[in-house]
Amino acid sequence: MIRSFPRTAIVGFALLALLAGCETPATRPSFPDIRFTQEPKLRLDVAAIDLENDFHPTFRAPDVEHLFPVPPQRAAENWVHDRLEATGTTRRARVRITKASVTETDLPKTQGLVGAFTKDQAERYDGVLEMSVDILNDHGFPERTATAQVMRSQSVAEGITPNARDQVWYDMTKAMMADMDRELEKQMRATFGYYIQ
Repeated sequence: MIRSFPRTAIVGFALLALLAGCETPATRPSFPDIRFTQEPKLRLDVAAIDLENDFHPTFRAPDVEHLFPVPPQRAAENWVHDRLEATGTTRRARVRITKASVTETDLPKTQGLVGAFTKDQAERYDGVLEMSVDILNDHGFPERTATAQVMRSQSVAEGITPNARDQVWYDMTKAMMADMDRELEKQMRATFGYYIQ
């Protein structure tokens, strides 16, 4: 036996299918690059500034820094370009980014009946950023060195949306770089003497 459906029902099903097909996932928000152009230049009595990126992401778990909207490594490179200026005629400055990692750790969840009604923190992100600045003489040997390391940790609740996680990651990079900016300038001013203006 072949059952027939009224034409209006067929049109209704078609419209529902069309609407379901048109549903689009939330678009990933765009985040501005993290720059330091609003900060005054740190003027170094050197002829040139060299950037050495000694940190190499693994691109695999538990490392997640490569997934950040603005990875800490890129923000650190921006800091070098935006904050440092060569104003001398001899010597060189060497800036090294030695670590810019963030690892993800799964956190334990509440079990049993209580767990069904509890919203736990699901993951923790631990970030470490290390940088150094050397003043090198004309033979390439360090005359002064300033180093800084900053760390940040942030946990997120279970059920967090991908866009909300991106915002947490972006804010984490901004906070780490604000800490690095303060600490590395402090170390440079304490160590470099007349090499910094």
